[in-house]
Amino acid sequence: MLSSPDLGFSRTLRIDTFHQLGKLLEQMAYSVENTALVLTEAVLSRIPLSNEWLLKRFTVVVSQGFSALLTGMRQPDSGSAIQNNLTNNHIDDDYHLLDTSLTFDQGLISSFLLELSGLLGRHSETYRELERYSEQMVPNSVTCQEKFTLQLLECLLTQPEPIQPFSNDNSNFYACQHVEDALEKQIAQERLLNRVTTQIRKSLDLSVIMTTALAQVREFLELDRLVIYKFEQSKSNHRHLSIPNSSVSVAGAAIKHQFVEYGGCIVYEVRASDAISTVLNYTEQNCFTPTTECWSKYRQGFTLAVNDIYKTYTNETCLLNFLEDAQVRAKLVAPIMFENKLWGLLIAHQCYSVRNWNESEKNLLGAVAEQLAIAIHQAELMKSLTQEKQSLEQRVIERTMALHDALVAAEAASRIRSEFLATISHELLTPLTYVIGMSSTLLRWSFGELSQRQRDYLQTIHDSGEHLLEMINDILDLSQIEAGKAVLNNTEFSLTEVAELISNSLQEKAITQQVDLKLDLQVNANRHFCADARRVQQILNNLLSNAIKFTPEGGSVTLRLWCEDNNAVFQIEDTGIGIPEEQLPQLFEKFHQLDNPLRRRYGGTGLGLALTKQLVEMHRGRIEVESTVEVGSVFTVWIPEQPSK
Repeated sequence: MLSSPDLGFSRTLRIDTFHQLGKLLEQMAYSVENTALVLTEAVLSRIPLSNEWLLKRFTVVVSQGFSALLTGMRQPDSGSAIQNNLTNNHIDDDYHLLDTSLTFDQGLISSFLLELSGLLGRHSETYRELERYSEQMVPNSVTCQEKFTLQLLECLLTQPEPIQPFSNDNSNFYACQHVEDALEKQIAQERLLNRVTTQIRKSLDLSVIMTTALAQVREFLELDRLVIYKFEQSKSNHRHLSIPNSSVSVAGAAIKHQFVEYGGCIVYEVRASDAISTVLNYTEQNCFTPTTECWSKYRQGFTLAVNDIYKTYTNETCLLNFLEDAQVRAKLVAPIMFENKLWGLLIAHQCYSVRNWNESEKNLLGAVAEQLAIAIHQAELMKSLTQEKQSLEQRVIERTMALHDALVAAEAASRIRSEFLATISHELLTPLTYVIGMSSTLLRWSFGELSQRQRDYLQTIHDSGEHLLEMINDILDLSQIEAGKAVLNNTEFSLTEVAELISNSLQEKAITQQVDLKLDLQVNANRHFCADARRVQQILNNLLSNAIKFTPEGGSVTLRLWCEDNNAVFQIEDTGIGIPEEQLPQLFEKFHQLDNPLRRRYGGTGLGLALTKQLVEMHRGRIEVESTVEVGSVFTVWIPEQPSK
């Protein structure tokens, strides 16, 4: 960042103005660091001094971010009144004049501290402080320097000019023209740097940032040419793209260049006019290598100033010839560091004449190089983010397509399975009807006497047919629901009658398995409800049949019924074997059964509960289950009242 040691000045000031500047320095030092070193001439009050030191006033401040030295010497010809005050050791009248100097140069400040420590003696506490702060001195920070510069300018412009009645020398009326010029120049530099920073914040296009910054800096420094030289760590391609302004070009679209390791290329260029030859896409692979001294300097962040190539590169024929070909007479080079690596160089060219580069120009170019490094980092982050976003989007697209294909395949498989089940079920119904019908007829009206064994065989055939018919009907119902072909036939019916009908139909089965089937009706007998009565009966039949099936001898199964808001609530509670907690999530899946030992013992297709859940959801209801192994299960069904047709 910018630093301004050259903003120091020498001029004649009134002593009150001098003291005000001293206070400004002290305030600035303490605002940066609470333990800053601040010394005035008062530190020498008890020490015998020479006349020179008796006439001298000073304020020296040293801190980690801001250091300065303000000195003032009483003018020797200021009149008898001043001489009288000197005799009385008092020269602090506001109208007295001091030849004042202000400097921010570290070398001058260190020399003054060394001279001051010699007066104080090695054994004083102040001497040890001087030694410590002299070793810790660092260049002033940009923020502090800029802040003090503005305060200094305000102070000098608002103070009355010194009156010198005893001198006709017009030079004593000098009105800080030097410091004003220096301040104006620094303010202009700060504004330029601020514009560059703003451009970086506003744009993510590295090409726009580079060309805009180069154009502004070239114009401000009145350069013949300003370029950016980019190093290449590996082989890569660059192409050339011209910008509408013929004096500005950027590397990017038609001419390809191959670079070897550590080679480079000029990728951005701004020229004062078209009369100056272009060096865009110039490469240098021989004269500038990592073994050269300047390479090491650049990697450490140093700015290189060459006032005249013929004096600087007298013994470097290769580099001198290269610069002559590029039409360069003087140059100023600032390194562009990216992620602690030397990314490239910001190079100012003076093509036709020598140029003595001053500190402010060096600082400005270095500060711009730092901002360009930020822009590069910003562009790299955006490039990485864009690539990651594109990669993520591609992965999402691929994953979505894969999921879509899997879903289509699953739907196709499910549709084929449902169609197969429906087809095969219909094909099975016809012969099954004959099996059930013929076996039933033989049991009732056989032609001739049947032995008990024959009758038992017929009964087994008939019961097996009925069971098979029940399973086929479940399969047909389930496939119709999944195909969206099933509809509800809503009618009004009595809840108590439906509950009693299902309970009575399963009493024989419960008695056979020695299970106590109970009915707990908590609803008015005259309560009518609108829903699909056949489907409700099917739900209750499946749940009660399952409860009886999985309840051991001596157990009980209870069917409760009550109304809750506009819902009919059916609850089937049993004292059966229960269901393990880990199997509850798969309980209502199609073809899901308990583990093998229980499956062999109780049998079943695993369609009953899946069909029950589908029928409940057709009514926009819900079903819940609570179960404990070896204790029993509780199934609760909520059926909302349906709109009547």
